[in-house]
Amino acid sequence: MKILVHPDRADIHLSSVLYALSDPLRLMIVSQLRSVSERACGEFELPVAKSTQSHHVRTLREAGIIYVRSAGTQRLISLRAEDLEAKFPGLLTSILEAYENSGEKDRTITSEQAQSAD
Repeated sequence: MKILVHPDRADIHLSSVLYALSDPLRLMIVSQLRSVSERACGEFELPVAKSTQSHHVRTLREAGIIYVRSAGTQRLISLRAEDLEAKFPGLLTSILEAYENSGEKDRTITSEQAQSAD
């Protein structure tokens, strides 16, 4: 199985984190991880193909936002909240609260479903 590379806390950069969180689907993944300690890749409720979901997970992992580990045939994902809070105090909380309160989460699902219906 492929070895997954995760940046050390010192190697997490603000520009990479902000870029990774600039996509509505990646924000949705992080938002869903916020309330659980760990989740399997297949448990996310996203209106996209598995390959697209894998791309978004990879972008979040390489930015240092999530940690992905293998457990048998599954990939388990957890939020690196402690690392992000230590590096950028309050950033993740502020972004997720703004996202969840904006109603953008509902619009993201609707627009993605509309695109897949075309």
